[in-house]
Order: sequence, then C-alpha cells, then structure tokens
Amino acid sequence: MLNRACLLAVGGAMLCAGGFTQAQEASPGFFKGKTLDMIVSSGAGGGQDANARLIARHWAKHIPGATTMVVKNMPGAGHLRAANFLANHAPKDGTVLSALVPSFVLSQVLQTSKGIQFDAAQFGWLGASAANNSTFYVWSTSPVKTMADATRYETPMGATGAGSYTMIYPAIMNAIVGTKFKIVAGYKSTAEVNLALERGEVLGRAGNNFNSLKMENADWLRDGKIRLLAQVGLDRDPEYPDLPLMMEFGKTEEDRSLLKLFSADIALGRPFLTTPGVPADRLELLRSSFMATLKDAALLKEAHAANLEILPVPGARLQEVVREIVSAPPDVVRRAREALAGFEGGSAP
Repeated sequence: MLNRACLLAVGGAMLCAGGFTQAQEASPGFFKGKTLDMIVSSGAGGGQDANARLIARHWAKHIPGATTMVVKNMPGAGHLRAANFLANHAPKDGTVLSALVPSFVLSQVLQTSKGIQFDAAQFGWLGASAANNSTFYVWSTSPVKTMADATRYETPMGATGAGSYTMIYPAIMNAIVGTKFKIVAGYKSTAEVNLALERGEVLGRAGNNFNSLKMENADWLRDGKIRLLAQVGLDRDPEYPDLPLMMEFGKTEEDRSLLKLFSADIALGRPFLTTPGVPADRLELLRSSFMATLKDAALLKEAHAANLEILPVPGARLQEVVREIVSAPPDVVRRAREALAGFEGGSAP
C-alpha cells in the first residue's frame, strides 16, 4: 500500500500542467516581497541539511512574489524541537516551511517523549524530494558481518536524540530480535556520528538513508569501509535486492507487524511541510510550487553533481501516509511501547 513504486507513480501523476497555474490564481500576491523561512530539524552538515539547502535555493523563484528562502537549523530532541516550533510558534500563514526527518510522526504514535506538542496529521504536508530506504551498517573493522552476528557481539552504535532513527532502530531490534547494539547517544548531529565512526569511537550506525549515504560518504560504499546489515522500508531497494529488510527479522507475524510499524514512515522520504492552519488555496500553491521546483533544470543539475536523488512524492500522498501511521492499531502500538519501555537512551559519547 505504501510501496515506493506506488509513491513514485503518484508523484509523476501530480506533475501535471496547469496545477501550478491554478495555485498562482488561488493566492495572488500573498507572498509578494516576503522572505520565507526553512526550518531544518537536523544539524548543519548532514544529508538532510544539504538536501534542504539545495531545494531552498531554488524554491522561492517558483512561489509568486517571494524574494528568497532562509534556512535555519533547529536540531534537538530527536526532531521534536522543530516539530513543536512549527505547530506552536511559527506563523500559520505559509511563510514558515520545514524539512523534518519524519521520525517525529512515530514519536507521536508511541509517545516516546513528554515534550510532544503537535499532531502530525494537522501539518500541511507539501511533498518529499525523494523516498528511499534507510540502513543499518557497521565499520569494516567490526566482527559483525550479519545481523545474526549482532545478536552475539556487542556493537557500539552512534546516535543523536532520543526520538531519532539512530536510536529507535537499534533499540527496537534489541527488544524484538535480540541484537546487542550498545547505543552511544548524545552526538549533536549525524555528521558528528559519521566522524565518530571514522575515529573508531563507535562501530556502527542506523537510520542513514541511501540518499544521504551516497551523497556524504560514497567512498564508504565504494571502498568497503562499511558493511551493510539491513535496510529499513516496506520493500527492498532495487539497487540492494539481497539486503534484508529490518521487518524480515521478526520471528513471528506479530513481530513482523511491529517492525513494519517502525518501517512505515520511510515512505515519507525527505518531506517538506508547513504549519497547521494554512488556507487551502495557499497550501495548494506551496505544494504545486514545490513540485515545480523539483523539475527545475538548475536544481536537477546541482542535485546530480552532489549525488542527491530527486524522486518527487506529492504532498497529498504524504498526508494520507501520515494519517495511516497515526491511526495504527492500538494493540500494535501497545506492544511497540512495551518493547521500548526499558530503553533509557544509551550512554553519552
């Protein structure tokens, strides 16, 4: 239902002629002379940040009258800080956009933090620049060669905030599959986690999608510096058909359903959204301008040079996916919470 091929097909269908024109007519002049803010929920230097900055450089010219778009990093609390800001403090007029790592949606479902002050289904989901799977990997010096080995050897895994994929994925695999991932938390950004891997402070990482990995550390793949253990998503990436999905490690149907819950938000890819309460015509303008931006020849040239994949997913589809995630069956949510109940967040680096 949420497979990648379906998302891409829908994305292509939304790139229809006339959509942007209709949006322009719907909100004439509102953005004239305005500077828009782009809030990025991760620290500077990572793949999410680079992707957001690339799109921000080109997006304003597709929004009638807008002057420019200013990127502001707002990391913290596993991406909850930025989500809370968007829901409670940003103007509700469409002038504040955001590139959020979508783990905050699952954080809402599982109530992993007392600091959740938003309803993900109420945000205005504008679209995603790409949707591809996430990963588990270890450094080549690790004795772990397969996920089965990870149930025998303790493996230090670099992590950032408590609601981030870098912590959630290893924690749920420890609880359900019996892996011995030792979560080393407290790094300020995923870029710092990458440096920790290279320095030997940790031996692995989870929650890095293929897009970011290829952009930031293509040599890790090319030169065999890392060893992929699993991918996270609902379908195997066509480029890695032999790499097992995280949910395939569930021993029972109940386990697999639980791991699927933790894999579903990968379908959101690299999403861009705005605050709740933006008027419908203005929301449609932002959605259409976003899709037009992802067809911009100058953007595509930059993306290619930076090894950033552009696979558009329309905002309406993201809105549907989010509604499905936040409506997960209560018994699955209950077991997911129980599985993470003993997790205290890992040690500091």
